[in-house]
Amino acid sequence: MKSITVFCGSSFGTDDIFKDHAFLLGQTLSQQHIQLIYGGADVGLMGAVADGTLSEGGKAIGVLPHFLQSKEIAHKNLTELIIVETMHERKTKMNDLCDGVIVLPGGYGTLEEFFEMITWAQLGLHTKPIGILNIDGFYDDLIRLVQTMVDKGFLKQVNRDMLLVSASIDELLEKMRSYEAPTVGKWISKGKI
Repeated sequence: MKSITVFCGSSFGTDDIFKDHAFLLGQTLSQQHIQLIYGGADVGLMGAVADGTLSEGGKAIGVLPHFLQSKEIAHKNLTELIIVETMHERKTKMNDLCDGVIVLPGGYGTLEEFFEMITWAQLGLHTKPIGILNIDGFYDDLIRLVQTMVDKGFLKQVNRDMLLVSASIDELLEKMRSYEAPTVGKWISKGKI
C-alpha cells in the first residue's frame, strides 16, 4: 500500500485518546512510507492525522471542496491540496488516489464516507481494503449492528467479512496488507456511480 485514505471527524471528541491515536496513525503511515490522503482540513482529528504524517516528513494530500476552503479550514502545510467542487467529487478523488481506507472516530460525515466506500466494495467497484481503527471501542455498537444485518438477512457474511477492524494501528495495517477481496460480480459500472 502506497497511499491510504483516512476518514475521520472534524472535531476532537471528548477524550484525548482520539486525537492521540489520529496523530499516531499519521506518524505510523509516514514511518511506513504510506502517503496520507484525507479531507484537507486542519481541524479536529483531520488536522491531527495530517500533523502526525507531516511531523515525520511524510506526504499528506488533502482533498477539499471549494466551499469548505472558503471557510478557512484548509490545512496550510500539506504536501498538496486538491480543490474540488462537490462532496461527491471529493470522495471519488480520494478513492482514485488511495490503495485502502481507514476510518477513525467521527460523526455523520465520517459514517457517510465509510458506508459509500464499503458499498462500492460490495458492488465490486473496487477491491481495496477498508479498515476501522476502533479506538477505545468507539465503533463497537456499529460493528454489532453490522452483525445484526447479517443475522437478520440484510447483509451476506462475505460482505461483512470485507470490513477489517482492530484497535491496533499495526494490526489493522497488517490486516489491510493481507486482504483479499471476495469475488463479486459488478452490479453496475464505475461510470454509473
